Amino acid sequence: QVQLVESGGGLVQAGGSLRLSCAVSGSIFSFNLMGWYRQAPGKQRELVASITVGGAINYGEYVKGRFAISRDNAKNTVYLQMNSLKPEDTAVYYCAGRKIGTTWGQGTQVTVSS
Repeated sequence: QVQLVESGGGLVQAGGSLRLSCAVSGSIFSFNLMGWYRQAPGKQRELVASITVGGAINYGEYVKGRFAISRDNAKNTVYLQMNSLKPEDTAVYYCAGRKIGTTWGQGTQVTVSS
């Protein structure tokens, strides 16, 4: 079974940057769409960004202009570059792969201090 493993989370000050990575244990083409979601305490999980196998990209409204999703098919990895981080970006960030169903990673904590 294909698995997703996130890395790159941590503690950063407001205005700083982090890059998250999602490694696919197998072929990235196991999925038609790869995405990043986040869930803050007491809130629902929400879409941060997604990218299709064809390269079409979609962002959540609150990260447009600050975050960038990309994929390296040769490395079977999806990235999320996060710039100008705000305290409200604090959450557990999950990688997801979608084809017929959705496969989730275990999540990585991102904490932005003010």
